Amino acid sequence: MTAFWQDPITFLRLWLENLLLSWGVSERWVLLIRYAVGAILLATAALLFVILQLWLERKLIGRLQDRLGPNRVGPWGLLQPIADVLKIFTKEHITPAGADRVPFNLAPVLSVAAALMVWAVIPFSATVFGADLNVGILYLLAVGAVGEIAIILAGWGSNNKYALLGALRTVAQLISYSVPMTLSALVPVMFSGSLNLNAITRAQEVWFIVLAPLPALIFFVASVAEVGRAPFDLPEAESELVAGYSVEYSGLKFGFFYVAEFLKAFTVSLIFAVLFLGGWRGPGAEAYPVLGFVYLFLKSGAVYLLMILFRGTLPRFRIDQVMDLNWKVFTPLALILLMVIALVDYFLRGGLPLVRVLVLLGVNTLAYIVLDRLLSSRERVRRQPVAQPVRPVARPENLINPTETGVAS
Repeated sequence: MTAFWQDPITFLRLWLENLLLSWGVSERWVLLIRYAVGAILLATAALLFVILQLWLERKLIGRLQDRLGPNRVGPWGLLQPIADVLKIFTKEHITPAGADRVPFNLAPVLSVAAALMVWAVIPFSATVFGADLNVGILYLLAVGAVGEIAIILAGWGSNNKYALLGALRTVAQLISYSVPMTLSALVPVMFSGSLNLNAITRAQEVWFIVLAPLPALIFFVASVAEVGRAPFDLPEAESELVAGYSVEYSGLKFGFFYVAEFLKAFTVSLIFAVLFLGGWRGPGAEAYPVLGFVYLFLKSGAVYLLMILFRGTLPRFRIDQVMDLNWKVFTPLALILLMVIALVDYFLRGGLPLVRVLVLLGVNTLAYIVLDRLLSSRERVRRQPVAQPVRPVARPENLINPTETGVAS
């Protein structure tokens, strides 16, 4: 039997199965109980992890912007997220007059559920994963649509024009950026020959970010836009849409959207680590699966810190800039890279691994240089000024014409 210190999750799973079987429980019920307990524990751990995320993100963004961040409640402000959670439970639940109650109340639940459902197929180590689906990538894309449906329901059910506009803007942004994100996700599928996330992880003798850095970059930026984080946080642009689709929500219902945003941010970091950074792979991860957890969360944490850096330093884009970046740059570039990398990898497959790595890296470098030249040589479209040209400063010589006053110059 596996030692506890070597693989604690598998050890506890086998202990629970043997205990239930010794009590005379049928194998079918043992399997059902095992999945139910695993789902409850995974969802609880993910939601509790959000509390740490809240403190970490507020603290780091505060430091980036020359502020202290939370520092009042508890040592170093560690208890501030707990105080916020307790406070939000006491807030009143307000439903606007004329709102459609079913979609209005269902939207916050679906928003959190969409983020939690992704964790069901994430391989956390060599032996620990919820469902080992052979179509894991397709499952991730399908579950991502549930979050979009939640935002649509929130905007439509709120009976508020700002909420509806925010929801429609969200649909435009999320559906648009799902195109380059999907095309970039096909690169790891092509390298590994499988849609299974665990198979993709095991195939990364060399991290796929080394073989395909540009698709990895496109996937990362598109993922940031998919979760609506800065600088792509247009669905809830408070300066334009008064918080967007969540404007009519209060109390715990608004808290659900808030939790879903932070949970999705770390979830896309997990997905990026699995697809491009080797997931749980690392020294000793096969023999000691507990190390797989450490490697996966270290890699995901590095990606998440980069997202926090984006949020704390970059200004928000305009909606036309967001759409131009997607349809004029990311989507055609992702499509071209997919075809070129597929052809190059087909002819290099079976050769020396070092040659394959260097050639694929060279192809990505060449594509970046060509893209940089094209973008820099592209003539900027001059927009018509909204205001009148700047008037001259009001001075006596500008106001008085000497010929009109009879004074010689």
